[in-house]
Amino acid sequence: MENAKTVFEYAVIRVVPRVEREEFINVGVIVFCKSKGFLDIRIEAASPKLAAFVNKEELADILSHLDSYKRIAMGQEDAGAIGKLEPAERFRWLTATRSTVVQSSKVHSGICDDETTVLDRLFKQMVG
Repeated sequence: MENAKTVFEYAVIRVVPRVEREEFINVGVIVFCKSKGFLDIRIEAASPKLAAFVNKEELADILSHLDSYKRIAMGQEDAGAIGKLEPAERFRWLTATRSTVVQSSKVHSGICDDETTVLDRLFKQMVG
């Protein structure tokens, strides 16, 4: 059954420019579907909103961290030890609670036919 519904999990990737203020800007979404071995992430950090909250040096650091998120999610060879883990372990690592500038929301779940379509929809809905 190619179009069978499957359970997926997702989290919103956010940047918290000033952790002490607890304000955040949604910059991405990560989607995981265990039954299909699917793990993908979409990040858009080049936003005027983010640039308004941080200086050039901070933005460069944030973009570097977000690039690491992408490399880990995709399991790229240059993603270090975490990037070599199975998709489920990489998803759990990327969505673990942190008190840093780059964080994720709590993990949410749903049911879908197509994980890529869900990633597109959630990205448009949560990031814009």
